[in-house]
Amino acid sequence: MQQYAQKSFLIVDDFTDFRTSTRSMLRELGVRDVDTADSGEQALRMCGQKRYDFVLQDFHLGDGKKNGQQVLEDLILDKLISHECGFIMVTAESSQAIVLSALEHEPDSYLTKPFNRVGLAQRLDKLVQRKTLLKPILQALDRGRPAEVLAACAELCKQDPRFAPLCLRYRADALRDLGRHEELEKFLTSILASRPQPWVYSMLGTVLHKRGQNAQAQGVYEQALKAFPIMPALYDGMADVLVAQGETKRAQNMLEEAVRLSPLAVRRQAALGKLALGNEDFESASKAYRHAVSQGQSSRYKDAETNLGLAQALMSKNAGFGLDARTRVEINTVLSEVAKENGEDQGLQVRARLMKAASLQQAGDPDTAAKLTEQAMERLDKMDQFFSVEAALTVAKQLQQLGQESAGTGILKGCVETYGDDPKVMQSVAKLTDDPTVLGAVTEAVDLNRQGVRSYQTGQLNEALEMFRRALSLQPKNISIALNTAQALLRIAGESPSPEYMQECRACLQSVAGIPASDSRYDRYRKLHIRVFGA
Repeated sequence: MQQYAQKSFLIVDDFTDFRTSTRSMLRELGVRDVDTADSGEQALRMCGQKRYDFVLQDFHLGDGKKNGQQVLEDLILDKLISHECGFIMVTAESSQAIVLSALEHEPDSYLTKPFNRVGLAQRLDKLVQRKTLLKPILQALDRGRPAEVLAACAELCKQDPRFAPLCLRYRADALRDLGRHEELEKFLTSILASRPQPWVYSMLGTVLHKRGQNAQAQGVYEQALKAFPIMPALYDGMADVLVAQGETKRAQNMLEEAVRLSPLAVRRQAALGKLALGNEDFESASKAYRHAVSQGQSSRYKDAETNLGLAQALMSKNAGFGLDARTRVEINTVLSEVAKENGEDQGLQVRARLMKAASLQQAGDPDTAAKLTEQAMERLDKMDQFFSVEAALTVAKQLQQLGQESAGTGILKGCVETYGDDPKVMQSVAKLTDDPTVLGAVTEAVDLNRQGVRSYQTGQLNEALEMFRRALSLQPKNISIALNTAQALLRIAGESPSPEYMQECRACLQSVAGIPASDSRYDRYRKLHIRVFGA
């Protein structure tokens, strides 16, 4: 039996009797340092103040409160526990849905109530042995150094080749974090050849999908689902691949199966709602978004987009039939929450008001709808941030429906100017307008940007910069062009850029400072911003 006198424990459960009995078991095992918490919020505060060696976390902590899965999410994302900490999920539930939901974020161990001292000791002993063996790897993970993780894995396998299976996941994650994608693909393929595991299939599918090799990725997920049909993450991955190939209805079916298996994942429910809404399956969209809004109340993944999606799904579901009192109350509740909790976000304030105005118009109250539309228009005129593509298209459509054709056209022009280098965006814009001043505004800038990219790739940097500058003069708020211009300037300037180059870089980045964090280019923008502004 392991010695636990020097180990610190935190027991998290909303029942006093369980906390008391578990503390007694730990005392009998020689534990001296035992703290308790009766809620996830309290546990997070305590973990922020003290580092624990073990956390015994109950899954259900009462209605309307964080559950164990959400606590684990927060602990990991906020780095409140180290990789050396043993996190044990505890639950009285034995249904497949609850077990899979509890395991989604990969706790170190899982314990079913009721248990006795012997069962607890066995679980703890096994966990301590594993954590002790992997200590150098776990410490490298805490330092955030994937190269050290690889070295620690190699050293452990050198000590005893039998430990190699314990290192597989750590090695794969490290290769991914180091950007060694080809090596990672070969490594994952070799694992599958000898020992198929669901996480290996999932990671390989993701690698291929990100590379644009969607047919190969689909084949990987098909094999995986035959071997592991109850793993929700595999359905998520297959859905992403199917969306990329335009098979959105099949993708929706995949997410529906994932939700059936593991229904408590907020982001999965929101993704299903979005996909169903796009497929015009408004009943399924309403149901999924409603679950996401409800489950998100205590989750760090709570998202205003989910509330807006639910309102849109409910309105679309009842299009042509008005809105009954119950639906009006639900829409008003979710939109009021957006406005109340996002006071500093100009875009969300505008969108919530326009959505409410559209619902009022549908409910037969055009006068109040007109007043809200006017309020939204005033805020819109003062806005300095960008809408995402989806938000811009939705806002433009709502403005058109609310009789604000000119404002709707203005939003579409802004959308084209910002995102018009993407053909899919232009296709979506064309569904809302046939105005040639909107649809034809981007062609020359896009062509120049493409020429610039080709020149940049062949090392003709000065020629590329000239192309980017000309494109940017035509579309000064185009995110891709502005980022390309800034990158070319920095590449040409080298280690010691001139003040003129730095000033031009700043201007490029400031022109697209309103880029939404949800945009796929946001990370690139942040990296360039740090290089130019230092923060």
